[in-house]
This record gives sequence, structure tokens and C-alpha cells, in this order.
Amino acid sequence: MISQGPPEIGDSTEEERRRYIEEHFKCISDCDMCGICAVYHNQEPVMVYKDYIEGKRTFGEISAEYR
Repeated sequence: MISQGPPEIGDSTEEERRRYIEEHFKCISDCDMCGICAVYHNQEPVMVYKDYIEGKRTFGEISAEYR
């Protein structure tokens, strides 16, 4: 089950953050219905959130760039 929000960098491991991104942004193979590809300009969410996964930037900082 997905948690209420993204794991905080200081309270999680790189693997936990990667798992959150992979689970939260699962491809459903229906771009018209999902929209993830459009939001992230056809980039894989794991690549978009690479700095978050590695603990360099917060989830919110990266998300704000795509709003």
C-alpha cells in the first residue's frame, strides 16, 4: 500500500524513496487517461525524481518544477 505522502529524505532509505516513486507513478499504458507522460515531458518518473531518490532534493522541490 502507498503511504500518505512521499517518504522524508532524513527518515527513509534510497530504496524506500525509489519504491515510492515506482509505485506512485505506475504506467497504466493509457496515456490519454493517465497523463503522467505529458506532465513529465515523456521522461520516466524515476529519472525525474532521481535527485529525490538520491537524497539531494525534496520531492516537493522537484514536483514544483512540473506544475
